[in-house]
Amino acid sequence: MTGISDFSILAPVPLEHLQSGRTIASATGFVAFGSRKWELFRKVDELRGGARVPVLIYPSHEDVAAKLSFVVSWLGWYVGCEESGNGKHSKAMSHRPPTTGQYTADNQGHWAVFWHVCDLQELPAGQRMPISAIQSVKGGWRKTAPPRGPELVATPSTLEVPL
Repeated sequence: MTGISDFSILAPVPLEHLQSGRTIASATGFVAFGSRKWELFRKVDELRGGARVPVLIYPSHEDVAAKLSFVVSWLGWYVGCEESGNGKHSKAMSHRPPTTGQYTADNQGHWAVFWHVCDLQELPAGQRMPISAIQSVKGGWRKTAPPRGPELVATPSTLEVPL
């Protein structure tokens, strides 16, 4: 990696949280998704130097192993995170997808970090891509094991990401 434009975050997020999260991001400035990968987000914050980072999101499927055929169909911009000592977001549900409210663990002690995404949008059909087409970066995900959580990846040259 030579610069901030060289990497993106690839992440699985349940479709229901993407759909309800888009509304929250529009209304409040960002949506907060949960993860246990606090080390990854510390690294991203070091590398990004305050710049926004593209987030390539594929809808995850509960109880289904990640497959290389899963398709990145959502795009957003990572703008920061907050680590959680108690597994809750500091602003409670004000930045969380409303659909997370139906899962007790989602907002009560499960996540180590909440990563903030603004400008969340569904990609046009012509810009979608299978996760198998995305290149890893040193220290990122292994092609033999599709990610079950956020990972650093090379920003695809075919992706049109407005700054």
